[in-house]
Amino acid sequence: MPLSELTLVNVSAGYGGTTVLEDVSISVKRGERVGIVGRNGAGKTTTLAAALGFAELRSGTVLADRISISSYRPFRRARLGIGYVPQTRDIFPSLTVEENLEAGLNGRSRSHLDEAYAMFPRLFERRSNGGSELSGGEQQMLSIARAFMNDVSLMLLDEPLEGLAPIVADEVMDAIRRLSVNKGLGCILVEQHVETVLQFCSRVLVLDRGNSVFYGDVSELRAKPEILESAIGLRRELSTPTH
Repeated sequence: MPLSELTLVNVSAGYGGTTVLEDVSISVKRGERVGIVGRNGAGKTTTLAAALGFAELRSGTVLADRISISSYRPFRRARLGIGYVPQTRDIFPSLTVEENLEAGLNGRSRSHLDEAYAMFPRLFERRSNGGSELSGGEQQMLSIARAFMNDVSLMLLDEPLEGLAPIVADEVMDAIRRLSVNKGLGCILVEQHVETVLQFCSRVLVLDRGNSVFYGDVSELRAKPEILESAIGLRRELSTPTH
């Protein structure tokens, strides 16, 4: 059965002798959109790494459908239906667009390719081009599309808009939004563009130096702009969403 919920409960995690994250809790269900915001070094990526099994768990629990997966290695967590789009746009530069997508199929039906091209028509146009020949935005589209080759039900996205032109960023976010609405995809979005997170997500975790300073509904956070001002340095009035 597809994974329905991923939960971190009072998780502290880090790397080597360094603890980056302290007592953080967050959860996402299928169809939900949850955001993580904070300054650079606040622990956003480490939160995703703890969920994926890439960071060392110091304490707390990682649950998949209420069953502990804290001892699972990353490949086993991925098989549960947890997808990941890294900040590094992890594609094969020497392979074509289509070969990159095929590499993600792992024996699954090629009908997934049609879904990827429907998600990003630009990839269909560039399907014979090598990964190194793509623009930054096209590489990000390919990274996202390839992640969906594995029938994921929950997706963790680490700053997918970094370095993208506004029009391309809008195209990427529109595709992710359609997947969430039409396919019930659950998303945890780490993003520097705070207003994008507030418009896309229903719930937000705000991190400051590895600690949770807020976790709740977007509407509640909009009513407390001092939280973002303190944790992120955002000193402007948060607008009311238009959609």
